[in-house]
Amino acid sequence: MTDQTTSEDALLSLDGVEVSYGPFTVLHGLTLRVHAGETVALIGANGAGKSTVVKAVAGFVRPRAGSIRFAGEEIAGRRPHEVLRRGCAYVAQGQDLFPEMSVRENVAMGGYTVRDRTLLRERLARCESMFPVLRDKAEVPAQGLSGGERQQLKIARALMTEPRLLLLDEPTAGLSPAMVEQVFDDLARVREATGIAVLLIEQNIVEGLENADRGCVLELGVVTVDRPAAELLEASVVDSLWLGTTPETPT
Repeated sequence: MTDQTTSEDALLSLDGVEVSYGPFTVLHGLTLRVHAGETVALIGANGAGKSTVVKAVAGFVRPRAGSIRFAGEEIAGRRPHEVLRRGCAYVAQGQDLFPEMSVRENVAMGGYTVRDRTLLRERLARCESMFPVLRDKAEVPAQGLSGGERQQLKIARALMTEPRLLLLDEPTAGLSPAMVEQVFDDLARVREATGIAVLLIEQNIVEGLENADRGCVLELGVVTVDRPAAELLEASVVDSLWLGTTPETPT
């Protein structure tokens, strides 16, 4: 059972989205909403299609069917740079930094679409103020950062376009518990400073829900549960995902 709202009042709306890789269909008519200023945690077992959802929104995967609307505009099938220009920034899994370039150069690369140099410097200063470690290590090659610092760098780089929505694909993967906590503290600070909406894919289900307004459970390419995150933490959903059983929705 889900509790989806209408697309008219959502910043991001996915309706009937189908995505296939060759003969294998991953998303089966998926419906999902993200409202302005809220954080939605998309959770589910490995292979459920979570990363495919954000890749489809960001333009890295072309849906076979369905609609993806952002700020009222259809973006399904748009190229990544077109989606980015509309205010939707994607932070991917893995190491996609420029390791030999300095931290500041890496952050500045996020503003490659900004033509006004004064505006670019202002945004760079704003990002460095939100992540002081990046300012302190501005001239250090990116390869010299810790895992947590690299994640801060990736988020700061995405913020250079001042997006309205941030797509985060497992931002804490491979990090120590202390660094996981730091990443979520950073996200809370960014949200408070910018009012940005976040669609979060998180391997740590409990941490993801604790730092979200709403949680959506993805099973075999379909959202089966959509509830306030606090309700999901109190229900059997979390245990069922770990154990691989069918989740029960809260009553």
